[in-house]
Amino acid sequence: MKFFPRLSATIQQPFKLYRKKAPLLSFITGRLVTMLVLLFLLGLALFGLMELAPGDIVDQMMTQQLLSGTQSSGFQGSSGSSSTQQGNFTEMQMEQLRKEFGLDKPFYIQYFKWLERVIFHGDLGTSLISRAPVSFLLSSRIWNSVLLNLISLVFITVISFLLGVFFASKAGTRTDTAATFFALFFHAFPSILLLILLQLFASVTGLFPVTAYPDFPFSQAPVKFVFSYGHHVFLPLFASFLGGIGGTMRMIRATMLDQMGMPYILAIRARGISEKRVYLHHAFRNTLNPYITGSANLLASLFSGSLVLEIIFAYPGLGRLMYEAVLQEDINLVLANSMFISALVLAGMVISDILLAVVDPRIRYGKE
Repeated sequence: MKFFPRLSATIQQPFKLYRKKAPLLSFITGRLVTMLVLLFLLGLALFGLMELAPGDIVDQMMTQQLLSGTQSSGFQGSSGSSSTQQGNFTEMQMEQLRKEFGLDKPFYIQYFKWLERVIFHGDLGTSLISRAPVSFLLSSRIWNSVLLNLISLVFITVISFLLGVFFASKAGTRTDTAATFFALFFHAFPSILLLILLQLFASVTGLFPVTAYPDFPFSQAPVKFVFSYGHHVFLPLFASFLGGIGGTMRMIRATMLDQMGMPYILAIRARGISEKRVYLHHAFRNTLNPYITGSANLLASLFSGSLVLEIIFAYPGLGRLMYEAVLQEDINLVLANSMFISALVLAGMVISDILLAVVDPRIRYGKE
């Protein structure tokens, strides 16, 4: 009976030694392993959900083919035997396509084959609709979504800190009350309604385009593209900014007020240090911890919110690509797109944990 505890202790000893010598590196390794496990379970769940959905991509393809065939031969007579042969031929086509796409096998077998292809060959598969490589479809949209969400994150971060620190210094005044009211209002305002209203504003006034992307490529005129991109993307960024700044600014303001009541702030003030230095050099640094912790959730909410944004403003990003793939039940494209977004969000969480250890010297990973 004592064999198993000894075996477990022997197995755990190298990991404990590694954790003791390199606590932060061991923490990062553990989070990366956890991230891979979560991605594996996410992919399996996606395959299972697509299996539970009514019909499949072959049904949609054959339905479209039959509808087009019916419209083309609507004014031609046909006998009952010919229609039966056409129906039999359609069923044969459907079975052949399912075998070709691998849809005739259980979803977990499809998933493990997809994993084998990705891990050992670096092949994300082929889109079942466009028949184009999934890697090509993703590469043409990745940078658009990443650029849009990073710009939103930078603007929300910078302006939230400026406003949060400023209104914390004005706590209890009418200015602070009005700012808190508007922050709560825009935080609770439905994002989809705000996007629709902004698009109607662009359509009525003509000051901004109703689409969020220029109609010419970057290679054609780089300088013109940059200015045109800023003009096209202003309203979507403004909507994303209004939706994200409310909660972030209130969090920074509340953290600043909490820090200003701490005993160490009273001691610093007693030493005659200026109020500006108290705010910016002492209390401000301690507001970074909750923001860094919540920045990964903010990034996740930005990516999830960009799905609606990209659909309404016809922005060529991952969210719109994901929406089209789900409607068409293109499992290869859905899985690769979801995996990338999930990996990006999980990586953001790991980076936020590392930044916490860098910013706050009190945090030390690996110590018991």
